[in-house]
Formats: sequence, C-alpha cells, structure tokens
Amino acid sequence: MGYAVVLGEALVDLLDTECDGAPVYRQAIGGGPLNVAVGVARLGGAVQFVGSLGDDVLADRIRDFLTTEQVGLAGAVTAAVPTTLAVATFSGAEPDFRFYGEPPSYALLGPDELDVALVEGADVLYCGSIVLLAPTTLAAARRAWAAAPGLRVFDPNVRPRLLAGPQALAGLREVVAEFAAGAHLVKLSAADAELLYPGEPVESVAVYLRELGATTVVVTLGAAGAVVAAADADPVRVPAPKVDAIDATGGGDSVMAALVADLLTDGEPVGPSGWHERVGYALRVAGLVCERPGGAVAMPTRAEVRQRFGD
Repeated sequence: MGYAVVLGEALVDLLDTECDGAPVYRQAIGGGPLNVAVGVARLGGAVQFVGSLGDDVLADRIRDFLTTEQVGLAGAVTAAVPTTLAVATFSGAEPDFRFYGEPPSYALLGPDELDVALVEGADVLYCGSIVLLAPTTLAAARRAWAAAPGLRVFDPNVRPRLLAGPQALAGLREVVAEFAAGAHLVKLSAADAELLYPGEPVESVAVYLRELGATTVVVTLGAAGAVVAAADADPVRVPAPKVDAIDATGGGDSVMAALVADLLTDGEPVGPSGWHERVGYALRVAGLVCERPGGAVAMPTRAEVRQRFGD
C-alpha cells in the first residue's frame, strides 16, 4: 500500500455551544481536507497533508495534532500570518461557517512551493475545498493535478459565504468542471450540487460530472445516504444507516476519507457494485462521525466502525 496526498486547508473551528448556560466557542482543529487526511490515517492509510499553515500557537497545535495522528507534513509550508478561524453556528446538527483572518493562512501555498516529488510518489491525490477560491493555491492544485500519476479525487466542498456573488459562483463552476474532467472520483454534497447547478436533480448532476470525464461520482444526501454514478451505469441510491446525529461537522469529509483509504488498499473497484459496497461502508463511517462532536477528532478507526455497525 502506498500513500495519499491531501492538498487543501487546515484551520481552527470555533464551535458555538454553551457552558453553564452561557454561550461559548469550543476550539477544534478543522478544515475539510485536514479532516479527510485524519480520517484516512485513522482508517489505516498512509497520508501526507499538503498546504500552508500559519506561524502562531494555533498552527503549532495543528502540526502537533497531525503528527500525533500520523499524518505527514513533508509538503506543508509555513506562512507568517495568524491561523484562519472558522466560526460555526448550528441549525440542528448542520454547521454554518464564517471565516476570519486576512490573508487566509490556508491560501498561501503557491505552485513554486509545491513538493512535486511528493505528489508524483502518491497513489492517490485529493484536491478540493476552499483553497480553490484563492488564485495562489488554485495554481498549486492545478500543478499537483497535472503531476499526479495515480488516482485523482476531487471534492468542491463549497462554502457559500466565501462566494462574492454570481461571478464568483460562475468561476467556481468552471473550476469544478476542470477538475472533474480529470478525476477518477468526485464527491460532493447535495448542498454543493444545488448551489452549483440550481434546480437539477442530484442524479442529473452526477451524470453531468461523469460526462465531463469523472470516472465515478458520489453525491452525499445526509441521512438519506448517497447517489453513486459509477462507470456507465445509471445512478443508484445507497442508503445510510440510522444514527442519532448530534454534529454533522466532517460527515462528508469522512465519506471521502473512507473512499480514499479503500482506494489505497484495493485500488478502484471492479464494476458499479463494488462502488456501491464501498460507499455503503463510507456512509457507516460518516454515521459514526455524526454521532460525535467535532470534525477531525470524530474520525473513527475501522475497529470502531465494526463495533458500532457490526462490520
């Protein structure tokens, strides 16, 4: 088994909660790609995080956390800026993020700082999330995408509050089409699909991205499971397990983490049914994550998934 490279952001989430009846913010290390990297590691995969980190105590905590989780930092660079904060408020289990910090600490990895040899040695490359909105890190992601000899996976992980109007959304839609065209796997949420392609059924969005060039497309539907469009087969809905969700932070990231971990172990599945089985497992991983508070720290091991769901 080789290793995966996860290119994207790492930051600190401030999660809205209460203590003794008073509103407080609970600090949690986060960022969608960071969650993916930690999820891959906890599921037994070797993984390297590639991105830019700040130079403050919060960035030191991110580095220490990733090192403890056995996520490599050979491709991470340090920028002389404070760590970006993402303040999360909740409607039920679903978080809404607002971002603070300029320039963003996660958006300062340029193409010249990219460790191309690290990317070229990877069996799987993940790119995606909010780094695609910053020209510098978008250029780095494009260079990595072009250099990767292995499997390429992509997740737009759209954050509407970072989109400054229709022009920004149109630009993101073009970037999504660009990366989907060269992807072996695209994972997006139903909310991503609705924002990018308003009014289109998720099955139609999955087929469209596959027609652009993606080999397989997975659209997560929260408690309703996921739509899987694999090979040339019609999209299929895969159900999610019933769980008592308290915090959906990192749920979609854990789906991607499980799929990447299995790609590292076994490569691409043979036929659509293989993808359906893998997505079913990934949804069980996500179900367990949603029963726990807080993103990266909620990512489970395979033993914990077996204990919770019996497989």
